[in-house]
Amino acid sequence: MAWYKENVLWKIEKAFAGGYDPALELAQHPVRRPTQPEVFEEDGLGWDLDEPWTQHLRRTEQDLIDRIVKGEEVGHYYILLGPKGTGKTTMILDAMRAIEAEGVAMCDAHPDLEVFRLRLGKALNYEYNEDTQTGLFQRRDPREAGPSLDIERAMNKLEKVALRHARATGKPLILILNNVHYFNHDDAGRNMLLQLQQRAEAWAASGILTMVFSSDDFWPFFVMRNNASRMHVVSVYDLSRKESVTAAVRMRRNAHRARAPHEAFEEAVGIVGGRLTYLGKVTKAADMVKQAKHMLAVEKAWLLSQIGLIPDCDDDVMDEQKWSSCSWLLLREFVKRRREDVAAKVEEIKRGEAEPEDLNNLALPRISYYKARQIMTRADFMDELDRKNIIAIDIHHDVTPDSMLILHAAEEVCAEEGFDELLEGVRDRVDEIESLHRTRELTFKDVDKGDRIRLTVDKGGARLVEG
Repeated sequence: MAWYKENVLWKIEKAFAGGYDPALELAQHPVRRPTQPEVFEEDGLGWDLDEPWTQHLRRTEQDLIDRIVKGEEVGHYYILLGPKGTGKTTMILDAMRAIEAEGVAMCDAHPDLEVFRLRLGKALNYEYNEDTQTGLFQRRDPREAGPSLDIERAMNKLEKVALRHARATGKPLILILNNVHYFNHDDAGRNMLLQLQQRAEAWAASGILTMVFSSDDFWPFFVMRNNASRMHVVSVYDLSRKESVTAAVRMRRNAHRARAPHEAFEEAVGIVGGRLTYLGKVTKAADMVKQAKHMLAVEKAWLLSQIGLIPDCDDDVMDEQKWSSCSWLLLREFVKRRREDVAAKVEEIKRGEAEPEDLNNLALPRISYYKARQIMTRADFMDELDRKNIIAIDIHHDVTPDSMLILHAAEEVCAEEGFDELLEGVRDRVDEIESLHRTRELTFKDVDKGDRIRLTVDKGGARLVEG
């Protein structure tokens, strides 16, 4: 048994050795490229095409991620927070690739904790004692405990390995838990997040292991914030307009697509914004502008499928329409503020206080979290909107549209004739149905013609006085 326990630690040490890593191996599997790459030039547009470049776009946050993954940032643990598609996982994989994943292990979260248990075991090369022969001696099966206790056992083993590694190298191990928003937002999911955070706090204090959490949604940060003392937040946002155009040029060259005029890049970026995943799709298309408009049409159709308004709706869909109408109150406010920002910038340009190109650099409109709750008249819809990637919430508790595509889609919907009347009509219809649900009908039996019944109504409800 002593040999088996030592072998378990040796296997986990092997998981952190340089070279093969399951997540990295899958990410860097070769992709077929066209055999005849196009030749690109700078065209005198002032883009620095010789700056440092990973396999993907090198964001400004990449330097910090590199230091974290190399084990140079000690005494803290981190959560990468930002909307889906901004490049969080890509930055982590690029940092791992640079050091061949030495001292690093990565695992994706999952709503089913049993699946997460297996994924964590794969990342750590740990079998949860399932390969023991203790059953031969009538000892208790270690799998009887459930996923939470199994994961706790894995953390205990990992702690021993991290202590050895820190003494030998003077650097911490790195454990990356990707997409922790996939945990269910219920007691089981929150408890698992707390269990992992407690380990992160203890290991960061001792400097033996640095944990990195990554989340597209806001609620994991909100949960972890209550118990955080050594947690640092790295916010990852969309690129600015200038960065987006530069990135699009680099991505199109990296995808070996035909050259395109500068105006095409500007127009495509103006539609999709600075979201890296959208820029990747646009730059791979033969006609970038056509692809950007197609993506906008798809995004608008998806948005309407999620929160589309139904006039004269039946009471069976009242709750769904309540959610939709409240969501459109917030999106309409975003559109209103966007128009105000554009009008204000146009006035500044007329007065000579701003340049015409500044009109293209306007950021997404922001509304504070508490103000957004007032606009929606509901507080319980925010998390669901965030989960569906309709809005994004940052660490300053500011709410924005999830992306420029969402904002443009909302603008098109709000600009349609009769939208305001439709929205108010749906809200009135919801009020009518709720009023009917609050109405109660009293029925009296065995009452003959000419009989009289007198009722009195007070705070306690209707009360029969005499009949």
